[in-house]
Amino acid sequence: MPHLRFRAIEPAMVQELTTPLADQLQPLMNCPREDFTFEHIPAAFFFDGKPSTAYPFVEVLWFDRGQETQDKVAFILTEQVRHALGKDVDVAVIFTALNAASYYDNGEHY
Repeated sequence: MPHLRFRAIEPAMVQELTTPLADQLQPLMNCPREDFTFEHIPAAFFFDGKPSTAYPFVEVLWFDRGQETQDKVAFILTEQVRHALGKDVDVAVIFTALNAASYYDNGEHY
């Protein structure tokens, strides 16, 4: 925990982002480095009945750490993706706060 899911970004790019993101996010999120999960989700996008491109977005599933930390995490994710893909690219970051009592690790909730 946390889980970061990437869409509209090539798998090799997600792989390259894992080290700098873990380096920057680990102290901010105050969790062990090995608890980070980085996932590439293949996706197809469509508009008006035709294939379409989409701007990259990152979905963050985590235990809520407050608005200030969330804002900093969103900024870091946006800057790292832009550094990898180009400064002019739009980047969406979406947070989903998980309930610790509903999150199980090895059969036990947090």
